[in-house]
Amino acid sequence: MTGEIWVLGATGRVGREAVERLRKAGAEVVVTGRDRERLARVSPGVRAVTGSLGEVCAQLSAEAPAVVINTVGPFVVTAPQVARACPPGTHYVDVANELSAFELLHGMDREAAATGRTLVSGAGFGVLATEGILLHLLAGEEKPSLVRIDAVASVAIEPGALGEALAATIVHTLLDCGREVRQGRLVRARAGGAAERLTTPDGDEVTTASLGSGELFAAWQASGAPSVIGASALVPANPAVRAALPAIAGVLRLPGVAGFAIRRLARVTTTTARERPRASSWARARVEWPSGRVREGWLRTGEAMTFTVGAVSEVALRLARGEGRPGAFTPGRLFGPEVASAAGGEFVVPED
Repeated sequence: MTGEIWVLGATGRVGREAVERLRKAGAEVVVTGRDRERLARVSPGVRAVTGSLGEVCAQLSAEAPAVVINTVGPFVVTAPQVARACPPGTHYVDVANELSAFELLHGMDREAAATGRTLVSGAGFGVLATEGILLHLLAGEEKPSLVRIDAVASVAIEPGALGEALAATIVHTLLDCGREVRQGRLVRARAGGAAERLTTPDGDEVTTASLGSGELFAAWQASGAPSVIGASALVPANPAVRAALPAIAGVLRLPGVAGFAIRRLARVTTTTARERPRASSWARARVEWPSGRVREGWLRTGEAMTFTVGAVSEVALRLARGEGRPGAFTPGRLFGPEVASAAGGEFVVPED
């Protein structure tokens, strides 16, 4: 392994745990953020680069690390900004899940390929877990006609503020509203639609519903199916709340409202820790082929944020070892479904 791995947003949960994991793997890590004292407190003995995101981007352009991990939201703003700051040969990976951020980053595919950079979006639970089980089911198969993926995250809540990255992901996902792939095109759909009651292999019952997300984008790119639905258990289960989602999105589109909502939501504070609601997090994929044949499978992980740490660390280490290739990718499309296993996932497919 050669070169440094920079972690942007190293004081957040994913950032600081990724730093610890990378260092245990022998990587040379640099942490970045606005507060030098806080960086020193959460990552003692690690070189720190402080300043605004623009100042950090200017320095990484000059120093050209091997890999940059971006955990700073809103990704629809930061992903293209940081990716463009990466000089030739510096690779980029983030934990985004906003559909609009994926579209922006993947729009840089030719630019990245021409400059020898690998750009990876969505190295986190929702995208990699659902993409991983989908690619596992598709291995050696023809192109399917219909795909549905469902993300069922089980997350432990830490005391403290929600944070801007997560707040921005929530708001921008609502702004993207409902989306589906129909006849090979990404189209608007009713937010919170396609609700389905699922029973996980552990016996837990959960309801998932559709919303525009990076998971949908990744499943579409991975399968090439003309019809794709991306659903999540994070969409409110109450039918009345789901019905109100388009109106909420409309309000958020008013001038200044989205930024205000992100700032207020980011400051929401939990005073006590809460255990994860289920023993496992699950990603489910259901695939149908033109012949009418159907396959369904699951990927089991532990706590979803822990899997995200494993995912972004694993992708960064592989990029630092020179295992990527130039262009814009999701983790599974770049490294195959086994990267989900390396990040801590387990495939659960009855016919296997």
